Amino acid sequence: MSVAAHRVAAENETEAAILARRSIRGFLPEPIPREIVEHLLDVAARAASGTNMQPWRVLALAGEALAGFTAGLVAAARAAEPDGPESAYYPAPLFEPYLGRRRKIGWDLYGLLGIGRGERDKARAHVEHNLRFFGAPVGLLLLTERRLAIGSWLDLGMFLQNLGVAARARGLGTCPMAVFAEHPRAIRRLLGVSEQDLVVCGMALGYEDEAAPANALRTGREPATSFTEFRGF
Repeated sequence: MSVAAHRVAAENETEAAILARRSIRGFLPEPIPREIVEHLLDVAARAASGTNMQPWRVLALAGEALAGFTAGLVAAARAAEPDGPESAYYPAPLFEPYLGRRRKIGWDLYGLLGIGRGERDKARAHVEHNLRFFGAPVGLLLLTERRLAIGSWLDLGMFLQNLGVAARARGLGTCPMAVFAEHPRAIRRLLGVSEQDLVVCGMALGYEDEAAPANALRTGREPATSFTEFRGF
C-alpha cells in the first residue's frame, strides 16, 4: 500500500482532531485573544512528562511584540549574522528512508509555491516567510533548559502535539517550526532569552487562510503494519 493511499477513519472526536491536525503555512490576520492562547497552553501542559518535570517554557508573541521580533529576525538572516543550531535536528548525512521523505515534502511544497530548482530568490523569500511564522497572528517559541536530557525533549514533543491537536479542535491551525532553532543567538539578542534555555522550535498559531497555496499540501503516512511488529495477537 502506498503512503498516499493509506487513510484512517476517525471513530470519535478525539481521533477526528488528531487526524485533522496538519501543518498550516498561511494564516488569516484575525487576532487570537490571549485567553484562548492561555487556555490552549494549559490544556497542552497536561502532556505526560517524566516524574512530572514539565520541562517546557513558552514565549507567546502577538501584535507589536511579534512584528518587532520577526522583523529583527529577518534582518539578522539577511545580514548573515553568525548563528546556527545548538543541537542537531537531523543527522549528517541524512539517510533513507528519511532522506526521500524529506525531499518529497520539500518538492511538493515548492511545487505548490511555484518555486523551481535554482530559484534562490524565491526560496529565500519562502525562508523569510517561515521566520514570520507564515503570517500567523500568534508566534510561539518553545524552550527547554540546556541542562536537561533527551527524555525532556520527548516530553516537550508530547506538549507540542497536545497543543496542535487542541488548537485543531477549536478550529485553529498550527505549524511546528524547526527553523527557529537555527537562529538561537539572534533570538537571545532580540528577546533576552537566557543562555540556560535552548531554543527547541517555534509554532505558528491562527486561523487558516484557505486561499494560501501552501495549505493545499497533504502529506501521507505509513500504515501501522509498515512500522510495527505485532506479537501475540
